[in-house]
Amino acid sequence: MAEYTKHLYLSMLPEALVASQLSPEEFGAYYAVGSEKRARGQAIFFEIDPDYRTEALPVEEGLRRCVPHDDGTPKRSVYISVYRALERVSLDAILKLYLVTQDGRTLAVDSAENCPEDVSGLHLYQEIAPVNPLVVSTLGPLDFYDLIVKHPTTLLKLPAVCFAELKLGELADNPEYGSVGDLPYANIDHLRQCLVDLRTKIIHTKMVDRISAPTFPYRLLKTGLFIGNEQQLRCFPLPSADELRSKHYRWWRSADM
Repeated sequence: MAEYTKHLYLSMLPEALVASQLSPEEFGAYYAVGSEKRARGQAIFFEIDPDYRTEALPVEEGLRRCVPHDDGTPKRSVYISVYRALERVSLDAILKLYLVTQDGRTLAVDSAENCPEDVSGLHLYQEIAPVNPLVVSTLGPLDFYDLIVKHPTTLLKLPAVCFAELKLGELADNPEYGSVGDLPYANIDHLRQCLVDLRTKIIHTKMVDRISAPTFPYRLLKTGLFIGNEQQLRCFPLPSADELRSKHYRWWRSADM
């Protein structure tokens, strides 16, 4: 019987810790294109150090059960946790981020030593896990993370969060009259009003959509994708459009859909 490498993946869509004998590219295609048990769509997941262990999750048992099928084909997934997985995995164990298009093309993204911080203008954040509202804010990514995880001003606090900053174009500086351009957001008038409210009221954040679907065209990523808990924040900036077109053209074309 063939020997397969065992992997650990922390999925954000949906939130889960999964053991698999598929490579990241194979797992991305399997997770995005779908099977009898799962509808197709975008996938976002982190590769976790396979040597990572924690008393909070039965990682060792999940890997033990991750064995080939009787016909010799690799085990695609063993779910170790489907509840509060993000907060129970150390961010130090993350190796890479993988962004998978709806047709199964996978892009590996490395973390940055220093998180990109754009504090100019207004900001739009799509929270991905464990909750997924769409939020506008006057705060840059680092301060936004600090507000919702480390030093909240309300009774609502998240033990960990994964979120993406999305492009606003001209609306970031001129929410009332700025051109929408090719921004594909639904209910643009409501988005404009939420942004205007940030300028006219003493608030730092405002909910645009409480139950927004946590998927978006990857071309809308601005500073990138962020994952943080009470101990640290890690960020994964998307490569430039020129680099994507020259080195990852098939993924870039698919991601623009």
